[in-house]
Amino acid sequence: MNNAIYNFNAPANEPVLGYLSGSPERKLLMEEIGRQSDALIDIPCIIGGREFFTGQTTDIVLPHDHKKVIGRFHNVTEEVLKNASVSAMEAHKVWSDLSWTVRASILLKAAELISGKYRHVINAATMLGQSKNIFQSEIDGVCETIDFLKYNAYFASRIYEIQPRSFYNQLNKMEFRPLEGFVFTVSPFNFTSIAANLNMAPVMMGNTTIWKPASTAVLSNYYLMKVFQEAGMPDGVINFIPGKGAVISNVLLKDPLLAGIHFTGSNNTFNHLWKQVAANLGEYRSYPRLVGETGGKDFIFVHPSADPLEVAVNAVRGAFEYQGQKCSAASRMYVPGSLWPEIKSLMQDMCRDMKMGDIRDPENFINAVIDESSFDNIMGYIDFAKKSGDASIIGGGRGDKSKGYFIEPTIIETTDPFFKTMQEEIFGPVLTVWVYPDNKLNEAVDICDKTSPYGLTGAVFGRDRVAASRICESLRYAAGNFYINDKPTGAIVGLQPFGGARASGTNDKAGGEFNLIRWISPRTIKETFVPATDYRYDYMKH
Repeated sequence: MNNAIYNFNAPANEPVLGYLSGSPERKLLMEEIGRQSDALIDIPCIIGGREFFTGQTTDIVLPHDHKKVIGRFHNVTEEVLKNASVSAMEAHKVWSDLSWTVRASILLKAAELISGKYRHVINAATMLGQSKNIFQSEIDGVCETIDFLKYNAYFASRIYEIQPRSFYNQLNKMEFRPLEGFVFTVSPFNFTSIAANLNMAPVMMGNTTIWKPASTAVLSNYYLMKVFQEAGMPDGVINFIPGKGAVISNVLLKDPLLAGIHFTGSNNTFNHLWKQVAANLGEYRSYPRLVGETGGKDFIFVHPSADPLEVAVNAVRGAFEYQGQKCSAASRMYVPGSLWPEIKSLMQDMCRDMKMGDIRDPENFINAVIDESSFDNIMGYIDFAKKSGDASIIGGGRGDKSKGYFIEPTIIETTDPFFKTMQEEIFGPVLTVWVYPDNKLNEAVDICDKTSPYGLTGAVFGRDRVAASRICESLRYAAGNFYINDKPTGAIVGLQPFGGARASGTNDKAGGEFNLIRWISPRTIKETFVPATDYRYDYMKH
């Protein structure tokens, strides 16, 4: 038996490659994009290591060229789904008893595979299937995925070091058990890395998962699944079941062995899952852990001391990178009247300069939104603003879905701080600005705090550091990730653990120890060396 105590040092974050013209990584990536574009991949469900081709298929199309089909996936059926819980629990017996360092080694191998052998595969699949440009795909599908895998092993080592103090005539220790059952993971379309972490965080702590990937991200998620298998993940530890949410939840949420849900997606969907779990509480072996990151209505608050160029650049990046399809994307902004003319002009110039189109053209800053329903929803908000007497479109405002689902980066200026697009999550390239009088700063901060039900990310810009600190304190519950003089997006694993409260989720902070702690059930064990032999206490004895 190997009884060594292992140390996992804090890892370095994965370097972001440049993909400059003529670079080896650009050449390899473009070749892989060509290969995947010309293929017609057939993606099965994977349960207990077995592949299930149900025949009930959905086409995988390119959001930026929606007539182009590059594959299809087989939707799980209720009949096939019945095998998932059984497979997960059979794997649980082995996986949960395995040394945690072996589990860690599998995660670390997966990280190395993605860093090298499969870097361009994951990147190309994320770019094609989710319409991300090179940079957005590199920082998400590759770098953040690797960071999650490496940091989770490190964070687990820190958790396992937590032990109680022993005392005279006793030995005390803490055992960190995985949950008693399987974890149902529901991943979103917008981040490949989130899909990886929703599974690998519980898995690192000894759990097994049943994974429903977003239907618009199955391509990259399938390649992740294949990497996990190649890294040595035993069959049944992760079970891959693309398909319709209603079919899947109707089966899994009634299972007595449901031990947890790890979710990223819409507020409405998470609320629905929570209600279903509550309705079935009497059926479960234990109370399921519900961990969710939902929506956001993320803000930038500009103090009168701010630098206009810094505000404009970071507002444009924060609002329009990946077409605003980030739960952290800036979607409302509060600007003092004294700075607005210059900030407005700068932002308009940048938006006019942005190129939009296919992901294969590296000059395109803007690509397509994910699908037609998203396109129609976003354009609905833009059309509402166009018709309103309380708002005007000062940048962008046009969309075209004839070939791909393209929407121009759009800036709305409103005279109503509670205008619809200041309150509701849009999840697209739309930023609404309310201009406040400079002498109404405190009132504007209060409005920012009360406008939205969400509490995910926010930012303040100002050269007056004392004022920025006061605004940060006033908005302490308005954002779980708060940025001073930076855009409210781009949290890095290990540096800025991510998550928000209010209607934005349970704030269990992906990319930190807090999330991993949710996937264990500690047991305290006390051993007494010399047990008592007399029921009486000493003072009772004569």
